[in-house]
Amino acid sequence: FSIINCFFDSFVNRTVLEVSRPFFAIGIIMSVTLHTSVGDLKIEVFCDLVPLAAENFLALCASNYYDNTIFHRNIKEFMIQGGDPTGTGKGGESIFKRKFKDEFVPSLTHKGRGVVSMANSGPDTNGSQFFITYGKHDHLNNVYTIFGRVIDGLDTLDAMERVPVDGKDRPLQPIRLLSVDIHANPLAT
Repeated sequence: FSIINCFFDSFVNRTVLEVSRPFFAIGIIMSVTLHTSVGDLKIEVFCDLVPLAAENFLALCASNYYDNTIFHRNIKEFMIQGGDPTGTGKGGESIFKRKFKDEFVPSLTHKGRGVVSMANSGPDTNGSQFFITYGKHDHLNNVYTIFGRVIDGLDTLDAMERVPVDGKDRPLQPIRLLSVDIHANPLAT
């Protein structure tokens, strides 16, 4: 049984009406490594706490959806945002082929640097875009679904934050998400 088989089964055998029944078992710990043009970020994904967001993110990673995309928004001391294949901040689609509901968990808060959340345009409008915080931002709690945290590569996050931006917070030098590796064990290298 491999994670790719799990994703394949998810894509082939699930309908939009079944998205409330996640395929992750409680206690599964997953992580990914985002290989960016600035360096690597390893992210622990909270599969058991936010199963829809976790399934969506991991399946998009497994399908190479994020490969060679850019981080289109970068705001110092706030966050960096990516996950839109159009690079405009207006695109992207979930694996469910529609927007999906928010998943708020009291124990998951935007308590510091490296929190990974779904970007949205209002309640229950999650798609493919995500952001990573540069600091504590309590005002984001119960507005954006947190699905992970950076567990390695904070130096890369520091370098991303230092990239100069234009007046619309777009990096002057593109920061690319080149590829993603998926790990069943978050401590794997």
